Amino acid sequence: MKTITLIASAAASLLLSAAIVRAADAPDNWAKCSSCHGKDGAGHTRIAKKLGIKDLTDAAYQKTFTDDQLFKNLKEGEKDADGNVKMAAMGDKLSDDDIKALVAYVRTLAK
Repeated sequence: MKTITLIASAAASLLLSAAIVRAADAPDNWAKCSSCHGKDGAGHTRIAKKLGIKDLTDAAYQKTFTDDQLFKNLKEGEKDADGNVKMAAMGDKLSDDDIKALVAYVRTLAK
């Protein structure tokens, strides 16, 4: 019984360590987004102004979309009404877990 408890504790520690490492990846992955959205997410960049990128620090704006919608947009990208790429897809660069962590990170930007 002690062996099972020891193995379970070790497994839990490994999973927790992996989760902590994953969480640290979100700010690093945000760097891929910050060239358009800005480091703080406010969208005060030339590209943001050109593309009409919204202020992700605006809590009211963040209430206009769900986590699932944000996940889908990050994974598949976004196009404007004319079919032009507005935001590149991240699904080929990031895993689903990385994208979920990025969604959680974006939620922390709201003031």
